[in-house]
Amino acid sequence: MNADGLEEEGAPSPEYEIEIGTEPLDRPTRNPAGGWPCFDDGQEWPRCFRGERTALSFPLDLPDDIEFFGGEHLSVFQCAHHNGRSNPEAEPEPAVRALPLTLRPFVDAHGPFTMFLKTGGTAAWALYPESYRCACGAALAFVCQVPESLEFGVRPGAPVQSHGIRNDAYALFLGSEVHLPACPLRCDPAAVLPVNQG
Repeated sequence: MNADGLEEEGAPSPEYEIEIGTEPLDRPTRNPAGGWPCFDDGQEWPRCFRGERTALSFPLDLPDDIEFFGGEHLSVFQCAHHNGRSNPEAEPEPAVRALPLTLRPFVDAHGPFTMFLKTGGTAAWALYPESYRCACGAALAFVCQVPESLEFGVRPGAPVQSHGIRNDAYALFLGSEVHLPACPLRCDPAAVLPVNQG
């Protein structure tokens, strides 16, 4: 990784395709799509800039060999009403239905422009590689990417997502391709920048 946060030539970084299962979960786990988050002691449910509770799209234990963030836990929340970034009280019934996630090591042989739900490796940019810096000055490093139009089913009675695709599902950031680079210095637990593509 160079000073701009871009991958340098050499051995490929480990990467994992993330598969979403179909059998709903009835209890909290560490790697579901939706469901219940794993909070540290004293940590509160994130709320959007207007104070509304966000919906958990997916939490994920990152494999130990992922560059910069191996062994850490990533949680992706989004406001169902505002479709924007959130600023980081346990809810008895989460909005997004809990489904199991499975991580499978793989080598992306499809080229740099193919989007998968994955962590590690190199980001698949829609046009050309982009780089970003954290407010602390560090170059952000790639953690995860979400493909276009990936839907997260919601429980009956959950709020309908503004500008959503369907009333019974949420799309992460308007259904765009999304990259999640984060601060490798861990200056703040919420130092992750969602970057929309397309």
